[in-house]
Amino acid sequence: MPITDQERIELQRRANAVRKDIVDVTGWSGGAHIGGSLSMVDMLTTLYWKYMKVDPANPLWEDRDRFVLSKGHGGVGHAVVLAHKGYFPKEELKDFNHTGSNLGMHLDSHKAKGVDASTGSMGHGLCQAVGMAIGARVLDKPFHVYCVVGDGESNEGSIWEAAMSAAHYKLSNLTAFLDRNRMMIDGPTETVMRLEPLADKWTAFGWKVRVVDGHDYGQLVDAIDFALTYKEGPVMVLCNTIKGKGVDFMENDPAWHYGGLNTDMVAKAQKSLEKFDV
Repeated sequence: MPITDQERIELQRRANAVRKDIVDVTGWSGGAHIGGSLSMVDMLTTLYWKYMKVDPANPLWEDRDRFVLSKGHGGVGHAVVLAHKGYFPKEELKDFNHTGSNLGMHLDSHKAKGVDASTGSMGHGLCQAVGMAIGARVLDKPFHVYCVVGDGESNEGSIWEAAMSAAHYKLSNLTAFLDRNRMMIDGPTETVMRLEPLADKWTAFGWKVRVVDGHDYGQLVDAIDFALTYKEGPVMVLCNTIKGKGVDFMENDPAWHYGGLNTDMVAKAQKSLEKFDV
């Protein structure tokens, strides 16, 4: 359903709070994959606070919607979202990636509540999401599967094998989002390994594609609404985003694929994010 002005404000407020906590956690942990976590926040905020049928008090509820973070190195972002949603106390974020913590750099589904799939080896998450969607059909379960794919990991052949399988089985209960921030660990994606024309490739692989601004809640909502009513097969929401979104000295800089923040840098990043307070 269309997004209301009040919903938009609430999502913006939540997303900025999540981004601020990602900055803090990166400071506490000594380093994290912050750039790509900041770029996907608006997608995750829209899913977790408007669409996904989940119960943080019962994280293993059989009929819950599933979420797979295929770009698993963005775990710091997913962990903050899960804490905000109530899967575990926010206090646990202070131990992110510390020895003995339930929250590792790549989140482990056996340790971190709310994580449906352990990911981190690039290219494997979409494969797991396809399996979950097939499983839902076999078991006659009503849940929907959502998956966020990185554009850097789209160099992996397993992404395209999964794409081919999802289209072959007409998995209309699967919606994927591609975080198209155009940056990966070694630099711009189009320099390291050209992906364009990306929308055309997904279309050729049998997916229905919607191209959106991944920071625009109205466009995200329209695309998800479409995906939930499209019954011919899987939908790819190709989200044009900004790596490091919201932190001015990180935006569009591949050096912030992974990085650490000292006290002064945390304060500088938080001040940048304050501009987006609503």
